[in-house]
Formats: sequence, structure tokens, C-alpha cells
Amino acid sequence: MRIADIRAVPISFPVPAEKSVRLGIGRSVKRDAVLVRVETDDGLVGWGEAHHGRCPGAIARLIDTTLRELVLGMDATDVAGVWHRVYKMQLASHGMGAAAALALSGLDLALWDIRCQATQWPLCQLLGGTPKPIKAYAGGIALGWQAPESLVDEARALVELGFRALKLRVGDTARRDVERVRAVRQALGDDIDLLVDANTGYTLDDVGRVMPAYEELGVSWLEEPFPAWDRHAYANAARLGRVPLAAGENHYTRYEFGPLLEDGSVGFLQPDLSKTGGITEGMRIAAMASAQKLTVNPHTSATAINMATSIHYLCAVDNPGYFEADVTQLNPFRDHLADVLPYRLDAQGCVQPLAGPGIGLRPDPDFLAKHPLIEGPCYV
Repeated sequence: MRIADIRAVPISFPVPAEKSVRLGIGRSVKRDAVLVRVETDDGLVGWGEAHHGRCPGAIARLIDTTLRELVLGMDATDVAGVWHRVYKMQLASHGMGAAAALALSGLDLALWDIRCQATQWPLCQLLGGTPKPIKAYAGGIALGWQAPESLVDEARALVELGFRALKLRVGDTARRDVERVRAVRQALGDDIDLLVDANTGYTLDDVGRVMPAYEELGVSWLEEPFPAWDRHAYANAARLGRVPLAAGENHYTRYEFGPLLEDGSVGFLQPDLSKTGGITEGMRIAAMASAQKLTVNPHTSATAINMATSIHYLCAVDNPGYFEADVTQLNPFRDHLADVLPYRLDAQGCVQPLAGPGIGLRPDPDFLAKHPLIEGPCYV
């Protein structure tokens, strides 16, 4: 079964001003994604999702040209072999670095989908796991930098839907961040797990200022206070308080997670399967984390493909943490890209993998055709 064709499908939709969310990486004005379609010589088709890297046209071009030429004709079931070839030719030496990791991630997801189509097995079982409940938190582009009373209303509505954990966006100013977290904690009580995400917006001084309040308010993790490459800042921040740090959505491959684990400064790992090298690399990272008794809590990307894949992944590892449920008010990539929703929340605040071969959903070609690429930044 050989790879006969590879094609990137970049898609976008504009975010109306009234639905825009402001957070540490800017104000959302559109959402992008890059789907990857792989076809075999016997007619099987697999779909994956590569993160857009804030330049979806470039990621799509990389897939359509370089990656296509590298792996066309290879055995479609040899996912490790395909992964290694792209790594050797594009990531390890004079390649495209992060862009190649994003592109490879989408290709890898599509190849695992082909394996599932060939065997007619659900992804989690093909990976060695089984369907089971996975804890979910309310995340995505939501719960942003708004007035505390507005944030409380949004948080309360999510709890009423069944969420037992919420992720608040911080990284504004230390004072305003603490005001927002305190307002939500006081409104919801101590039974709701509160996580905070600074989107790389903090300095070490900021962490020193907010850490005592986050400890008092029972915050469960402080996510990405700094850029992924700033190992020394993470190590120093871990000594400033008892709230664990979380990171990983912008760490690519096990070769960047290795030093993160060696430093011992991060308590929660968050690989994104559409960024870090796909399922093949995600399983390796989970094993590395398991050896240090840490959970994996994957960051979810733009569409239902990544979301459904992430739940199957969590069902296949021995150290599953939280699934990040995208609760963005407007996301047709979540709600309308496929014939089913990627997840449903149960009364215990958990999700289950979709049934059927692969991840349990297939993208709608008509939907893809109606959402062509929009050039330009997705945050301003």
C-alpha cells in the first residue's frame, strides 16, 4: 500500500468583532487550519491536521511540494519510516524547523488514519488502548481578558454545561490577572479546578507577583508563562511557588521535550499532536513523561480532526491527563467540518472517543470548499 498522493487543504473563517476574544497572543480576527489528505494506490484516504503556524499558506505549500516529493511512493503503513525520512531531510539538517514539524504532524495523523481505515479499528485500539472516560477542561479561545463580572458569567455558564475544570487566560497585568482569577474562584467555589494560561506573556517578576495569589486561590497549573525556548526562566519560576508550571504546546518533537523533562521545572506536559510530530511522536513523548510519573494533557488545535484524535490518544497512553475542550463561542471547524461533533461532555465532566474506524469522523468536502484560505494574521 503506497502513498499515491498528498495534498494540503488550508482553510479559514473570519471571526466577527462581537465574537472576538482578547488574550496574551492578541485579539482573534480569524481562525485557520491546514488539513492534510493522503491517498494510497489502492484508494484509501486518510485525513490529518497540521497546525497553521499563523501562516497556513506557507505550511500548505511545504506539504504540497517538499514533503510530497520526499515520501511519495513510500509504504503508507510505515509511519515510523515516513516520520524518520522527513525528520532526517527537513528537521535535523538545514530544514524548515518548526514549519516542518507542523507539516509532518498533519502527514503523520493522516497516515495513522489510513492504518485505521485498512484495519477498520478505532485509533485508540490500534495504538494499544481502549475507549474510556477522559477528564476535560473548558479551554480553546475563550475565558479571556474581559471584565471580571463578564468572565464570571462565561465561567458559570460552562460549569452549568458540566465542566469541572476551566482554563482562564492571564498574561495581562499581575493585578488584573489576580482580580479575574479571584472573581471566578469566589463565584464558583473550591470544587472547580482552575487552570491559568499566560500565553508566554509573563516575566519572572510577573510570576513572583502572581504566584502567592495563585497558590491562595488553588490554581492547578500556570501554563506557558514564557516562550518554549526559555529553559532558564522556567527553572527559576518553578522555585517561586507551589503552583506547577505547564508547557509543551510549542515544543517540537521528543528532542525538545527531553530537556524540558531533564530540567524538572514543568509538572504538566502539553504536546499538540498537530505541532509536535503527530501521533507517532506523541506516543514517544507520553512514554518519556510516564517514566517521570507525569501526565500528558494535549493542547488541541483548530479543527474536529485534532480534537477527536487527541481523545483517542489519551485513551491509548498510561498517563492521560486532561483533554482541552474547545469552548470557543464560534468555531465551525469544530461544529460543522464533519458529520459528527468531535466530543460530548458527560455529567462527570468527561469525554469519550468517537466510535468507528479511525477517529470516528470524516471531513465534509463541501464544507472545506466553502472555507478557502484567508491570508494574513489570525491575531492582531
